[in-house]
Amino acid sequence: MRLCANENLPGDCIAALRVAGHDVLWARESMPGAADEKVLAHALAERRLLLTFDKDFGALVFQRGRRASAGIVLFRISLPSATAVASEVTRILALRSDWAGHFSVVDDRAIRMRPLP
Repeated sequence: MRLCANENLPGDCIAALRVAGHDVLWARESMPGAADEKVLAHALAERRLLLTFDKDFGALVFQRGRRASAGIVLFRISLPSATAVASEVTRILALRSDWAGHFSVVDDRAIRMRPLP
């Protein structure tokens, strides 16, 4: 899967996703300090699923009308360590193949998906 990971995903998570065979562009490496709009535009241009812990991406898409057809996954999970986050994010992404075209919120109990405008 082609992924764009926002800066707030831990390095352990990026490493685990790459080991799992995903093509991961990590904002912390390729565009450190970039504004959310730039990260979102980059993910769209490269047709990458955007992974984040930042709720602001929902506002960009639903309130400000920014495009994100490759999809966004907002993680709202509470785990004790970066290693646990890496394991859980990798596991969750493998559960579905229909992330594109959706704004998805993943919390400790459920995955909620909403079609993108």
